[in-house]
Amino acid sequence: MKISNNRFSERFGQLGEVIIREFTEISTSYAIILVLIGGIFVYGFLYNLMYAPNIVTDAPVVVVDRSNSKISREFTHWLDATSQIKVYSHALNMVEAKKLMKEGKVKGILFLPENFESQIYRGEGIDFPFYITTDAFLYYEALQKASANVMLAINEKYRNVEALFVSPQTLLAATSTQPINTVGTALYNPTQGYGSYLIPAVLMIILFQTLGIKISMLSGNEYQRKSLRIYTVYGKGWGTAARLVAGKTFTYSCIYAIFAYFFFIILPMLFSLPDIGAKLDIVIIMIPFLIGTCFFQLALSKWYKDAEAPLLLIPVFSVPFIFLSGVSYPLENMPWYWQGAHYLFPGTAATLAYVKINSMGASLADVRQEYITLWAQVVVYFALSVVVYRRKILSPRLKKA
Repeated sequence: MKISNNRFSERFGQLGEVIIREFTEISTSYAIILVLIGGIFVYGFLYNLMYAPNIVTDAPVVVVDRSNSKISREFTHWLDATSQIKVYSHALNMVEAKKLMKEGKVKGILFLPENFESQIYRGEGIDFPFYITTDAFLYYEALQKASANVMLAINEKYRNVEALFVSPQTLLAATSTQPINTVGTALYNPTQGYGSYLIPAVLMIILFQTLGIKISMLSGNEYQRKSLRIYTVYGKGWGTAARLVAGKTFTYSCIYAIFAYFFFIILPMLFSLPDIGAKLDIVIIMIPFLIGTCFFQLALSKWYKDAEAPLLLIPVFSVPFIFLSGVSYPLENMPWYWQGAHYLFPGTAATLAYVKINSMGASLADVRQEYITLWAQVVVYFALSVVVYRRKILSPRLKKA
């Protein structure tokens, strides 16, 4: 019994040494701290600030009307009547309009060319440029949507001009056809805000992305400095490899549990993001997500041999995972190979589960499939990461000075 207790104390001490060394490595690396602060706080605030209006109403714009015709004035009047846009003023030229934008009085400029009316009467395509400030992404979407709707209304009003160029039979068929009235309902997003739809998924991807980059940077430093040589005194068996993986995972998960609190508790309060899910269910989902992501990246650490190269992975772990998660595009409509890819990454399953719970009010039973997937990934990637670290500590490279 005494020998068994000594072995337990020794192994627990090894695990504690791994944890302490990992915390020390993180806290003394300026590059890693920069990724953590920039990737979590700056990245998280930046995304929310860019989509901060969420729903744009009465965005002030200035109109440069070079046509000065009946239809152009009607177009401007109808544009001002939309909920998205408010015509702040009319400018004589682009110089005057740009001055208003630089002064912050307007968010956009709409330019109507001289041949605006004649193009409509001739039934030609109309090109009228508009310029939007980059204060927030949604100003562009607001002006584009409002101007498109007004243009459709203009075409509807003046489409009788086209009757001069069609046959009586075609005209009779067009006028006798009853239009189909459709009513759309935005489920779980009654305000139809783009930010409230996108940001919750992006926050989870940011966690997955930055955690992967941080682990890959640490693994690159580990390879270059041959720092695993320190742990070979404890042996080179499976137990040592398992304790290495467990210690590293414990360290990273503890740090990112704090970041997860900031993302899923603080940011929703600051920016009025969807937050109707049970907090306990979110915590339960986060546990296998953080552990599985650590195991996943440690299993890939065999190929991380440089501390700076992982920064190039930022584009890879961004937009594609939003689509693979099934949030922006239904998972059921994807080809089988993309559906298979969805189950390979902890970030995709966790993103879908979080959006269902947080934005749609789902219970833990409703995300059972994603929850089981996350725990299955934990088991598989733990085994793979232990195999990888066993090979690392057996590598002849560690014996070289």
